[in-house]
Formats: sequence, C-alpha cells, structure tokens
Amino acid sequence: MELQTQNTTPLHPVLSRLFQKRGLDQSQVQENLSWNLRELPDLMNMHDLQKASERLILAMQSGEKIGVYGDYDVDGTTSCALLYHFFKMLDVEVDLCQPSRFVEGYGIHHSSIDVAVEKGIKVLITVDCGITNTGTADYARERGIDLIITDHHKDAAEHIPRAYAVVNPNRRDEPEDSPLRPLAGVGVAFALGLRIKHDLSEMGQEMPSLYPLLQFVAIGTICDLAKLTPMNLRLSRHGLKQIPVSTYPGILAFFAQEELKAPVMSSEKISFHVGPMINSKGRLDHPERALKLLTSYDPKEIKEHYFHLEMSNRDRRLIQAEVVEEAKKEALKNIKNEILVNILYQPHWHEGVIGIVASKMVEMFEVPAIIFTNSEHEGVIKASARTAGELNLFDCLDQCKDLFIKFGGHKAAAGLSMKKENLPEFRKRMNEILKSIPAIMRTKTATYDVEVRLEEIDAALVRDLEKLEPFGPGNERPIFRMKNALIQNYRIMKEAHVRWTFASKDDPKRMLQGISFNYIGKWNEPTPDDLFKTQEKNGVTAQFTVGINRFQGSETIQLMVDRLLPGTLN
Repeated sequence: MELQTQNTTPLHPVLSRLFQKRGLDQSQVQENLSWNLRELPDLMNMHDLQKASERLILAMQSGEKIGVYGDYDVDGTTSCALLYHFFKMLDVEVDLCQPSRFVEGYGIHHSSIDVAVEKGIKVLITVDCGITNTGTADYARERGIDLIITDHHKDAAEHIPRAYAVVNPNRRDEPEDSPLRPLAGVGVAFALGLRIKHDLSEMGQEMPSLYPLLQFVAIGTICDLAKLTPMNLRLSRHGLKQIPVSTYPGILAFFAQEELKAPVMSSEKISFHVGPMINSKGRLDHPERALKLLTSYDPKEIKEHYFHLEMSNRDRRLIQAEVVEEAKKEALKNIKNEILVNILYQPHWHEGVIGIVASKMVEMFEVPAIIFTNSEHEGVIKASARTAGELNLFDCLDQCKDLFIKFGGHKAAAGLSMKKENLPEFRKRMNEILKSIPAIMRTKTATYDVEVRLEEIDAALVRDLEKLEPFGPGNERPIFRMKNALIQNYRIMKEAHVRWTFASKDDPKRMLQGISFNYIGKWNEPTPDDLFKTQEKNGVTAQFTVGINRFQGSETIQLMVDRLLPGTLN
C-alpha cells in the first residue's frame, strides 16, 4: 500500500513502511500529518473554564489586580509568559510570580498567598501547578483571594481543591475519553485565553488573534514531554512555524540567525537547547531570569538575561556530569542479578539536577530510576523519578504513598519527599511491586521501527521525515535499523562521543556520517575498537535516527546512532 500526504504526494517508501508498522491507515496518517486547526477538539470544553473567564473579566472591568503564579520548569515558565502576553494584548498588567525550587518547592503554598495579599492581588491564577494543593486553596479563601487553578497534572489529592475555579483536563470528574487530557500546562493556559477572548467577543469587544501565543504552547508542550496526539501536534506545529519570524524578542534570543532561516523550527532544537536553557536557572537558584527574558522587549535586558541563562546552563552541565558519574558508580555497585529499579541516594547530590540524572540512569540501565538527595528539612529526603518502557511509574509509587510526605506527577515522571528512615522499606516495596510486572513493560527495550538499507537514506527521506515534526511521546522520532553496515573509520571526540563513517557492504563507495553522543564508557556496549575488529565477516547492525547536520551554511545527512551491535541480527 502506497501512503500519501494530504496533497496526494506519495510518501517516501521508508515512511510508508513506518506507518504500516505503526498500524496507521491512510486516514490516520493524514490526521498525524495535519496542520488543520479547525479540526481541533474544543479546547474550551473543560470544567470551570467559563467560571474562571467570567471572574477574570470582572477583575479587568473593575480594576482588580490579577496575579499569575507558575511552576519553575519550562511548562510553567512558558505558561506564565503566555498569560503575560495575553493580558498585555488587552492592556492589562498582571503580576508574575514563580517559586524557588529550594525555598518554597513545587506547587503553591500558604506563603505564596500571603505575598499575593501583600501585593493587593484579588485574583490569582496558577499555571502548571495547584491541583494537589488543597490546603493552600482553603487558605486563599480565608485570606480573601479568588484562586483559579489551571493545571494538567493528575488529580491525586483526597479531594479537588476548593478554589474559586479548577481548570484541569485531568480532573477526576472530566470524561475519561476527553481528547484534552494530553494538554500540557501551557495548553491549559492557552485554553483560558481562548475562553476569555470568546466571552469578550460575545460582549462586543474587538479581540486580537491569539495565534502568536502558540509559540509558547509549542515550547512548553515539547519540553514537558506531553503526549503528541493530533491535537498537540497541530498546536505545536503552528507554534514552531512562527518562531523563525517571532515578534517576541525573548524567544528569538535562543536562536542563531542561520537557524531562523528554516521555515519551521525543529523540535530537537527546542528539546535540547531552548528547554535546558529555560530550566537552568530554576535548577540552580531562582527561575525568574528565564521568565523575564520571555516577557521582555528591551534588547539590553534580553542580552543580560540570556547571558545569565548561558552561565547557569554551563554550571548545570558541570554539576550534572559529576552527579551522573557518582550515580552510575553507585548503580554498578548494587548490581547483583537482574536490576528492577535504580533507587539511589546521596545527601550531597544537587537537587536541581536529580531529574536529569534519573533520566540518564534510565538511558544507561534501561530500568526505572528514582534519585534521592537531602531536602532542606532535617531527616527528610526528596527524589525525582523517571519511568522506563510502558511502565506507569505513578501508579507504582501510589502504592507506596503511605511512606511519603509529598508526592505528585504523572505516568512517566514524578517527584516525592519522605523521611529518610523510610528509604529501606521503600526500596523493598518498589522491588516487590516491579517483580509482579512483566519485564517487557518495565524496561527500555532496544526496539526499532523500520529496517532500511543505507542506499535508502537520502535527501527525500529527510524531507519527508520533517513533515512528521514535532517528535516526542506519542510521535517518536523513527528509529531505523540497518544491517550489514561497515565502519569505514571512527573518531573519538572530547573523550566521550564517537563520529562514525559507515559504508554499505553491498556498495562500499556509498557512505554516511553518524555520531554517538556519550558513547565511550556506556554501560553494556561494545567499544568502537571491538566493533571495528569484529565487523569483517558480518559487518555491524546499527540503530539510529536520521537528521540534518547544518554547519557553516552546508547541510549533510547525519545518523544519530543509539546502538551498534556486531554482526547481522535476524
């Protein structure tokens, strides 16, 4: 079967095989490739959204002060920035606030309400947080603040917070099959803006287009690893399309002039550059620099804020590298037979990087990872957890919640704190829970999408791959497997990365470049020298994604090599 794009152009044969392997028919392929915003589900179809809109319109009309309180990660920061620019379109100034990871911690707290009261805020909107903060919602009512919670995390507290309004597609009383459930926090903030626009339009007020705000939706959705359903794909595609011609100078600061020549910004650039930069200040001290950058129009301020993010990101990488190395050694010490989960703790590990370290441990050992460090309270430790494979880690942790002081998150990632004395019991219980789950469900396996020949990897394939953007959960970048490859040569870079030159065993003159980041010292992987020496008979089998290496105005196809195995696999 030959699959086609919407304009009836046949897809590259490799992509046709990819979609068939993923079990997609022609209509599903069209839906996955669609840019049509008219076919979106109704983003305003959420409990309390109209109530929230009516209260905010009343606040604007009566001159009451409005505050926006957001989480310190990319999703929270872009949500704050989105609402700032939305209200600015309406000539309404809002007060922006984010907590420090190290002082207030995740969520909204009593102290946040006290600060809002001192500032004279009458209506406070949370973005990307608040769904579990039931006590703070009650306190806000006592202090005379109308709290509007907008969030997307799992509604896991004993009851829905008694806030003025709670807008969350994952509220316990939202339909299980609601297509809005995969929205990131920034998507929920955008829906709030849409509702206010709709209601003001109904009242006869002329309203600007909210289309430019999709840039923030794209960045927050991609970096928060929200599931890329057709809804999130469309919202993100339109955001990525606008970035090269953005009118928000704070967004443009992240990109070189050469990168802004692309018609659509790549999700890889967002995931591996913009996201870590925005996150960097929040990981090490206070996140306000990133938010100020995204809301500023002053070139001097923007340059200063961006410089601070660069410095923070550099420091974050150094700290992260140290903790990753220590965690790896700790994990290797604990290996006996089968590893079910890496639950690692050191009191001095930097709290701001333990989430990334957990992800790195999953990459290395292919099992879930829960990384603990000391909290600011004596005798209390806190952790970031990341899943592997299809495992719903949140549900596993939920079975241990009697051991926790605080706990929240979703299927793939979670955070928690508990008394240090509970750590042995927690380790024991998690191992027992995971033992009862089939290994294929709780491990990251070496799966691939499509087998290809080196000769099939060409410019046409790369162009068609770009039509699938953005990539992420639910729309994973295709992993290709190539047998019978020959390593013509390799070069080790910065003592960690390997640049490969591959040739076809059938046509040695046909060559492609590949790179494996952080390959040297990778656990359980053959060394480049071993692969080179043993390839003579059957070559090597490579697993990789395909991308473009852009350098000094030239573009070349590059394989991002995740795994290399000696010989030909069946």
